Amino acid sequence: MPELRTDRLLLRRWRESDLEPWAAMNADPAVREHLGAPLTREQSDASVARFQDDFDERGYGWWAVEVRATGEFIGFAGLDEVEDDMPFTGVEVGWRLARPFWGHGYATEAGRAALAFGFGTLGLPGILAVTTVGNLRSQAVMRRLGMTRDPAEDFDDPTVPEGPLRRNVVYRISRGEESRES
Repeated sequence: MPELRTDRLLLRRWRESDLEPWAAMNADPAVREHLGAPLTREQSDASVARFQDDFDERGYGWWAVEVRATGEFIGFAGLDEVEDDMPFTGVEVGWRLARPFWGHGYATEAGRAALAFGFGTLGLPGILAVTTVGNLRSQAVMRRLGMTRDPAEDFDDPTVPEGPLRRNVVYRISRGEESRES
């Protein structure tokens, strides 16, 4: 599994020591605001096992993210195949950070690294990102990454019950567009 390095971040394989801070993130209602109910420790640990399996199977997925200067785990970022029950296909870029690390540009930095890997190493022609219509912070990161939204692609997530998390937006970027600064 490749590691990705940026000026400030290391995107790397998950470690046992990541499980506790990852579970704390997944139990934080602010972190989960646009994702659904907080996760139990068991659900959180199971997600890491799935992330590792995806990497072993495909060679990419959700990396653990740490701050290089301190070695502190701050969340995850990476690429994942769109679930079969979505109204579109492709590879999605995403991120999730612990609340103390919001607002420092880490999501954008990690997203850029994941896009570069997707386009440069995997040779993907395009990458998308999905979030709830109300998740304005993530949408701002998507725009900073050079991604654009076509409102015609907005959709109701079939896996989410009626409510504020059901309506989602899709942002996209094609190979060659990721180098432009937004």
